[in-house]
Amino acid sequence: MSTDSFAAMPNAQGYFGPYGGQYVPEHLKKLMDDINTSYEEICACPEFQAELASLFADYVGRPSPIFHAKRLSQQLGGAQIYLKREDLNHTGAHKINHCLGEALLAKFMGKKKVIAETGAGQHGVALATACALVGIPCEIHMGQADIEKEHPNVVKMKILGCDLIPVTAGAATLKEAVDSAFEEYLKNPEDFIYAIGSVVGPHPFPKMVRDFQSIIGKEARQQFFARHQRLPDYITACVGGGSNSIGMFTAFLHDTEVQLVGVEPAGEGLDTQRHSATLTKGKPGHLHGMACYVLEDAEGNPASVHSIASGLDYPGVGPQHSYLKDLGRVQYDSVTDQETLDAFMRLSRVEGIIPALESAHAVAWAMRKAPTLSPEHSILINLSGRGDKDADYVADLLKL
Repeated sequence: MSTDSFAAMPNAQGYFGPYGGQYVPEHLKKLMDDINTSYEEICACPEFQAELASLFADYVGRPSPIFHAKRLSQQLGGAQIYLKREDLNHTGAHKINHCLGEALLAKFMGKKKVIAETGAGQHGVALATACALVGIPCEIHMGQADIEKEHPNVVKMKILGCDLIPVTAGAATLKEAVDSAFEEYLKNPEDFIYAIGSVVGPHPFPKMVRDFQSIIGKEARQQFFARHQRLPDYITACVGGGSNSIGMFTAFLHDTEVQLVGVEPAGEGLDTQRHSATLTKGKPGHLHGMACYVLEDAEGNPASVHSIASGLDYPGVGPQHSYLKDLGRVQYDSVTDQETLDAFMRLSRVEGIIPALESAHAVAWAMRKAPTLSPEHSILINLSGRGDKDADYVADLLKL
């Protein structure tokens, strides 16, 4: 495998190897291309870069720190575990990184409304926050099942002034929210912009969201090297659509001594239909305007999927992740709902940090891996969000 493969992703047509592209009606391709053109223009604008950098520092609170989880490391034995604390960002997760960029892009393009989907509600809260900041209306589509699980984030979105649209079709989770939001966007794509919540969808969204999220890995690489004069042995992050993980991995793709591990939801088991392990059990296909790995049912339609974490409950995955799997640069593994719950509680009680259930997937993988390594090894986890939104749900599950 040559690291030259990572030099220019995606190509001009939006492909990461065979994945990505624009699988949308012809009239929408022009609109997608207009978004790409505006994005390239705004990225080349020093004023935009200065405004975004200022907001990252003074509004989001970047750089987020790296914390050595000493007690957890000692209890597990083996590798030292470190956390990139994206949970300390304003709004409580990594999502604010790309939402600020998307809201500023919408304002630059003169759009009249921003439309988006959300699963766990972190993207919805972050986008509602960013739209309130720049002064543009915001409409968020959320599956009814997720609304019932993620009440704290639902309340926050309403307080922030967004128009929250419950989606009751199908399983009423993230896939249906994406479908609903895209249908609304198609009613007036000239005046609306669809602010996709992950590195998925038609070009240029996988590229745009990755670029805005890449601040995570850039900071982490500099911070870890400054402290240790070396890079981590392992870097891990959860993968649903894949924004927090690609944001962390991108800065390390050429560092072949660093093992990158994306952790998918095995749910109730890979031998059941109750999981969302797209890269582990899926195959190449098409979903939501892109070519990517997809979990399909017996009829060839996107499967009904499951994860204890609403933000990972998606039958597809970002096209760049699909390509990185084929290249072998990133290892994709999975953990079950039970392992995730165990990690959620253990990190909370050993380090006083309550992680999002999404992030707890990566913590669970690190807890499994650390005892197999020596104390000289290190594992850096992207702790992509905090667990305030999940606390009541977990307490009910565990009867706390």
